[in-house]
Amino acid sequence: MQITITNAEQLKTKPDENQLGFGTIFTDHMFNMDYSVEKGWHNPRIEPYAPLVMDPSTMVLHYGQGVFEGLKAYRNDKGGVQLFRPQENFSRLNQSNRKLCIPEIDEAFALEALKQLLTVEKDWIPSAPGTSLYIRPTIIATDPFLGVRASFTYRFFIILSPVGAYYAEGFNPVKIMVTKEHVRAVRGGVGDTKTLGNYAASLLAGDLAHKAGYTQVLWLDGVEQKYVEEVGAMNIFFVIDDELVTPELSGSILPGITRDSVLALGRSWGMKVSERKISIDEVIDAHASGHLKEIFGSGTAAVISPVGELKYGDTVITVGDGQVGPLAHKFFQAIQDIQYGVIDAPQGWVEAV
Repeated sequence: MQITITNAEQLKTKPDENQLGFGTIFTDHMFNMDYSVEKGWHNPRIEPYAPLVMDPSTMVLHYGQGVFEGLKAYRNDKGGVQLFRPQENFSRLNQSNRKLCIPEIDEAFALEALKQLLTVEKDWIPSAPGTSLYIRPTIIATDPFLGVRASFTYRFFIILSPVGAYYAEGFNPVKIMVTKEHVRAVRGGVGDTKTLGNYAASLLAGDLAHKAGYTQVLWLDGVEQKYVEEVGAMNIFFVIDDELVTPELSGSILPGITRDSVLALGRSWGMKVSERKISIDEVIDAHASGHLKEIFGSGTAAVISPVGELKYGDTVITVGDGQVGPLAHKFFQAIQDIQYGVIDAPQGWVEAV
């Protein structure tokens, strides 16, 4: 398919790169492509960023049939632009598509479309330290129909946003709170899928955590409410003695690309790395006995997020000395150095634009 390009007649004023927040500013152009049963995926185009016009009965608004991804473009010290493991994002998007009964996309074509969009918007990619261009590919059901079935039509779009740090704390320890009042997902559902309802399901518990002075919720499994799963916006890691532990992928945890990168780097460094069930009681006991060294999260938005405090019921623990731990710092530095081209990446991890 040939991608058509329509340039915006009037360009926006670029923001101050040193004052970027997260997810509030969007570039001049976006990518759009449509699907119908008769034509399949068709009409790929780059055009001015604009609102989507939808009928009030559009199915995504009523039944949540939509999926998305999140990745970033980075400007390296030579002025070039590169992506971090983008093939994995489009592969995961298709995994989400399959679970939501959405037609799969051509992953190689989607990556090429993204590269063309980034070429058009290259002046939006910031170069200030710690900044990047956040990329949000999304697919939504577009049939104007009230009734529970898979849609026959879809829109695939990609929007771009220059960003700074995800958390206001920056690369400093955050506080997380375990909830036993709410569950996010169970095995056999869509907890391992980047779909709309997963995030809607996390809002109430997240709001209660914020009101209690905590940054994020740490979710337990939805059946026994015993085993740690993930944090609202990231996967979770524990350092217990010399073991790096993260919950195993059980069907209700998002298979994070940064998570996978941490595991791969840890193994390459000769660390003892475990993907296994870990109960919240094991975490609390490891802290009480002095064996819990660090907790940190991983995700595209924050990369690595050290945890300085964890609350579980009436128990509040300070992790380490409440500061950034040495392993969290090592992983953060290594992944960022790869993303920004400071050091060589493992094969296949960096895609030049």
